[in-house]
Amino acid sequence: MKLRQLEAFRAVMLCATVTRASEMLHISQPATTRLLADLEISLGFALFKREKKRLHPTAEAQALFEEVQRSLLGMDRIARAADEIRALQRGTLQIVAAPVLAHSFLPHATADYLKTHSGAHISLLAHSSRTVVDMVVGQRCDVGFAILRMDSPSTHGERLFSTKMMCAMPRGHRLASRSHIAPKDLAGERFIAYPRDLESRLELDALFASQGISMEVQVETQVSYVVCSFVEAGAGVAIIDAITALAYRGDGVVFCPFDSTVATHYSVLIPSQRPPALLLPSFVAHVRAYALAKLDPRLVIA
Repeated sequence: MKLRQLEAFRAVMLCATVTRASEMLHISQPATTRLLADLEISLGFALFKREKKRLHPTAEAQALFEEVQRSLLGMDRIARAADEIRALQRGTLQIVAAPVLAHSFLPHATADYLKTHSGAHISLLAHSSRTVVDMVVGQRCDVGFAILRMDSPSTHGERLFSTKMMCAMPRGHRLASRSHIAPKDLAGERFIAYPRDLESRLELDALFASQGISMEVQVETQVSYVVCSFVEAGAGVAIIDAITALAYRGDGVVFCPFDSTVATHYSVLIPSQRPPALLLPSFVAHVRAYALAKLDPRLVIA
């Protein structure tokens, strides 16, 4: 049995005549008749009684039709699924991302993406940027988003965008009404800071030291959202990334642009030996566009 023979059989059963079945299949009547004859030879029994140029299904044809209908409906579903995958309406993406992106920003950007890609399935895991790089190198994901500087694009990734940093202060702080904050403004303040093994912490330490300002760090934590929670609780001030400032939902923190050359660089990494998902280019483009649309243009570094 061939698929085209079964399609011709189903068409005749549904349309009741060879003429209408041929129109449904977009083939000639002799071609439809030939397909039915070949199918009967393959099966070893008659499917139709031919009386006065009309076809009357046999009992065997009725029994076979139920199975053929179920099978071909499954084929129709497969064809529709293939069309949806080709049109980027269906597919799977396994994403790993640094917590600063995974905890709030990427869920919102992904939800916005799914409005126009409703058949997509997204898996999102949060890991440190170092682990994100390891998982990408190990081909254990489709795409990774990390805090990582990439000055030039390569086959393995590129810069997503870069932003200036923000100063986070408790609401009511003496500097809360400023349009921007300079390092000298924070002299004598208690800091919530990232651990010293992070590049951004080292850059901030060097910046304050170069201006003769001592950072009085009382609390250290590696997750930006937790940093903001400490600030809201009144434990001190902090210098954080613009994405966390954008995504933070607490109302007890005021964010002001931090006037310095220290920046946060967000990069997208692609496994070198894993075939890229068809959804990947459109998803990465959407994430970049979503960020640039939401961020204050003054914070974005070209």
